[in-house]
Amino acid sequence: MKPEFSQARWSTPTLFELDAGETQDRYTTSVPGTPSVPASLARERVPLPNLTQLEVVRHYTRLSQKNVGVDTSFYPLGSCTMKINPKVNDLVATLPESAHVHPLVGDELSQGSLQVIWELQEWLKEVSGMAAVTLQPAAGAQGEWTALLMAKAYHEEREPGKRTEVIVPDNAHGTNPASAAMCGYKVVTIPSRADGGVDLDALKAALGPQTAAFMITNPSTLGIFESEILEIAKLVHGAGALLYYDGANFNAIMGVTSPGAMGFDFVHFNLHKTMTIPHGGGGPGAGPVGVSARLVDYLPIPVVERKGDRFVTSYERPKSIGKVKGFHGNFMGYIRSLVYCKMLGGEGLASASRRAVLNANYMRKRILDTVPLVDMPYEEVRMHEFVLSATKAKKEKGVRALDVAKRLLDYGYHAPTVYFPLIVDEAIMIEPTETESKRTLDRFCDALRHVVMDEDPEVVKTAPHNTAVGRVDEVKAVKEARLTYDMTPGGDSGRATAQSDARNC
Repeated sequence: MKPEFSQARWSTPTLFELDAGETQDRYTTSVPGTPSVPASLARERVPLPNLTQLEVVRHYTRLSQKNVGVDTSFYPLGSCTMKINPKVNDLVATLPESAHVHPLVGDELSQGSLQVIWELQEWLKEVSGMAAVTLQPAAGAQGEWTALLMAKAYHEEREPGKRTEVIVPDNAHGTNPASAAMCGYKVVTIPSRADGGVDLDALKAALGPQTAAFMITNPSTLGIFESEILEIAKLVHGAGALLYYDGANFNAIMGVTSPGAMGFDFVHFNLHKTMTIPHGGGGPGAGPVGVSARLVDYLPIPVVERKGDRFVTSYERPKSIGKVKGFHGNFMGYIRSLVYCKMLGGEGLASASRRAVLNANYMRKRILDTVPLVDMPYEEVRMHEFVLSATKAKKEKGVRALDVAKRLLDYGYHAPTVYFPLIVDEAIMIEPTETESKRTLDRFCDALRHVVMDEDPEVVKTAPHNTAVGRVDEVKAVKEARLTYDMTPGGDSGRATAQSDARNC
């Protein structure tokens, strides 16, 4: 099996370096004597490169040919759910009626936009089993932070100063402890059991009158569904604490079960994972938060409500934690998610989850049957993703998880997640999602087997070879990052450095 992938390799200096002549001023006042900005903010000149349209188009087209994304490659990035964003979503979101609405026009002139927000809230309430939803948070991490602010307001009203700790399992997403710390909580980490589930004895020992919340992802980052989740909910609530559902893996249970059915008090949704908002560089994302009845009064304002046949923004929430995002959040993202929900319907959303679980378990079994130099630390059937270990490959061939991931790039596949979760040695985390075909899954499994079992270890350890950028010194890149461009007159040294960096990294 030979790699068929070959990425474009262009010399792509910056647009300023392409300008062979002097930069010229492109912006002037529209009418002489009437500046378009206040004098205190106006710049004397705006130096832009003097280039033709063709030169600019070629520059950005060549840059795009050096990218890897869902539209060009299978993207098995574990825990990130990199699936196709249907193009009809983009079409509807960019219609003038969607994209050109100003957020300050008021409720009367925003009825269509408010209806989009309200309807998506209703969809998310239905699939999560929550009593109410806010769409304000801009991403999952901000959703966590928003939920914990509500938890703090809830507890402070009842037991001022007493609830100071948040518990997280050792396989939690890194944003969980970070969000808790940002809210002023002490983070308490508990270990997982040998089978990957929550250690109930450790949880019991950690719970107490000081506990504000327990944050958990279900299924976990190992792809394992927590079989004792109802007992966990009973323990947490028995201690007077709240149970938080990290929605990063919600696409594994959507329409099949719900956080509400499991006893959770709040949940954040990663719409850029579950409901096809573009992810990563195609963002921004969105992290709505759903809450149970006991937390409704603390939702961020404004809350979009339906009054008869009209939609209104309500600010009359005396216990609200206030605003967490400008206006209503990522509105064009909401349109994409609402289109997705309406296209699939309730049964379609459930079918997407079932297909994601089927794809993951098919790949898991096929890889374990054909690649003996990788194993799986926990043998349970997985949900939407699974974590392999390359410890055997490292011991027998000197090939690490990182090397395998880099070599897969040469076969046209984005690298899977590696070294996460931290509790798995030489971790390789794979999530196929429901949008990939069996043909694609088979080809990826064949490529993984060939890389680990058949290829010269030196070829693997020096990969990638067919990409626009080869193996780089990642530590040096972080420690000596150069993120600015010297545009000052006489800044030739900065310009030369920028050119060198642009062509070599």
